[in-house]
Amino acid sequence: MSVQTERADRAGSAPADTIRKGDAPRGGPAAARKNRAGASVPYLLLLPALLVTAVFLGWPLVKDGMLSFQNLNPRQLILHLTEWNGFDNYSEVLKSSDFWKVVERSVFFTAANVVLTMLAGILIGLLLARLGKKMRLLLMLGLVFAWAMPMIAATTVYQWLFAQRFGVVNYVLDTLGWHSMADYNWLGTQFSTFSIVTLLIVWQSVPFVAINLYAATTTIPREMYEAASLDGAGGWKSFTSVTFPFLKPFLLATTFLQVIWIFKSFAQLFAINGGGPDRLTETLPVYAFVEGVGNQHFGMGAAISFLTIIVLVALTGYYLRIALKNEEDEL
Repeated sequence: MSVQTERADRAGSAPADTIRKGDAPRGGPAAARKNRAGASVPYLLLLPALLVTAVFLGWPLVKDGMLSFQNLNPRQLILHLTEWNGFDNYSEVLKSSDFWKVVERSVFFTAANVVLTMLAGILIGLLLARLGKKMRLLLMLGLVFAWAMPMIAATTVYQWLFAQRFGVVNYVLDTLGWHSMADYNWLGTQFSTFSIVTLLIVWQSVPFVAINLYAATTTIPREMYEAASLDGAGGWKSFTSVTFPFLKPFLLATTFLQVIWIFKSFAQLFAINGGGPDRLTETLPVYAFVEGVGNQHFGMGAAISFLTIIVLVALTGYYLRIALKNEEDEL
């Protein structure tokens, strides 16, 4: 008997003929094939979703990239011509001062809406955690109804609320004594138009943040608050030492989603005023549509769309870099 077998017997372990590290599994090649087949099951389950993504997202992206290198106008469409012009569309867009103004406007518009949405969503989410069951249910129903309303329907309601002659807002302000607002044109200036759209987007986005934040608060152990209370922590101290550390991963992920959703907002801006007045409220998605479909420069519109994707990837990449750096600092 070898020394290794004696040590195994003394320890009450399996005999020496058991499988050691590096040995082939019992059953030989058949068992090995079975293990490999089992390991491939998760990838097979993901295959349908990957195929759907490739068909409905990947292929349109490829087509958009191909169109961005073409001179595609009504003439080419009617005659079924394909005129490749290389990087001319990109060169023309990048040399345009209007494009860079729209990029700057889009970034500031997204930042303002994300900040307001997250602040309002956090406050309402924390309020949901403090309310009783009946009031919580009532508030959550209101949030769900606001969230479920279609974008165009919600935009139409806001157009009616802020209409110049028969709008509810102007009527209420006039009744309260601000008679100069009786016939005020809310869509006549860049700032007022953006204010209405911001109010609309925040109203539509807050329910997602608030409901999910409330759901996240339910995962925080009650014992943590009890311990903080025994240490003399008040409401603010409990929030900073218990609630916020638990909710931080959720807040980072939600902010990331809000950046994407708000940056690509199109329906609200286009439906409420078509990017006006004087194209001063166009963001990149609206700018791409107006240049491509409105002016029938389809190749130009495709190039702007592709550049929009690049700008969005750059913004999200910068945000992810900050989020990952914060996680590393915590570790």
